[in-house]
Amino acid sequence: MTRVAFIGLGNMGGGMAANQAKAGREVMAFDLSAAALDRARGQGCKAAPSASQAVAGADVVITMLPAGAHVRKVYAEDILPHAPKSALLVDCSTIDVDSARAVAAQAKAAGFRFADAPVSGGTAAADAGTLAFMVGCDEPDFAAVEAALEPMSRITIRAGDHGAGQAAKICNNMVLGISMIGVCEAFALAEKLGLDGERFFEIASKSSGQCWSLTSYCPWPGPVPAAPSNRGYEGGFATAMMLKDLKLAQEAAAKAGAAAPLGAAAEGLYALFDRLGGGGKDFSAILEMLRGHAPPPAA
Repeated sequence: MTRVAFIGLGNMGGGMAANQAKAGREVMAFDLSAAALDRARGQGCKAAPSASQAVAGADVVITMLPAGAHVRKVYAEDILPHAPKSALLVDCSTIDVDSARAVAAQAKAAGFRFADAPVSGGTAAADAGTLAFMVGCDEPDFAAVEAALEPMSRITIRAGDHGAGQAAKICNNMVLGISMIGVCEAFALAEKLGLDGERFFEIASKSSGQCWSLTSYCPWPGPVPAAPSNRGYEGGFATAMMLKDLKLAQEAAAKAGAAAPLGAAAEGLYALFDRLGGGGKDFSAILEMLRGHAPPPAA
């Protein structure tokens, strides 16, 4: 039986670890939250008392952590000193490219195989095991990475060498953040012009305005039943997380000398929405700000 150490059981990591257990793998899970560990136990995982104890004897180590600083610390202090050299190390966090490459270099120097493999799909896909993974790794290691991620994955794509997975993720989420604002502005304008929201959806979804933010994740309640807009913008992908990813994109653009003016504008709008109290709501709830409404109240 494959033994998986899973570190980080937040909104995304909890569902991901559960799917590893559902696949018949022995999952040793760790999180600083006792409640998260209790949920993991209820979903078939075993709770480890520490990250270093979770990785002892692991075949695969998967991390899902908030930021680059956490990834660097956990790998330096808990994973690299305590995991077997045979273990495959996969970081699924969304972090800055420099941190991903630094951890990869440390892991390789210590004799490990390592991949950065951030995800797309949100909490619903994490729970359903239908995430998209963008992988940065040495090419000979990709088959092993793909197999390790299979219980959680709809598709796994090698973006390139170490750091390329993170580059793909922040570029993809910049597209998503910008396109969602465009869709929300269009719904807000349609409303002001007296056009019914559902009728606008019917037209735009079959016209040149069609995009994922409109047809799969519609911010207007009604047209897409599975979208967070139909449950008070709860769940999904939090505004605070979108803001984090847009900040990462802007930092990367500045270092690379790339122009990303719409990404900067999107970051500013999500930062404003976050300050107004919308940080915990799905990022599509920015529609409410554009309509001139206060953020929906917390559940």
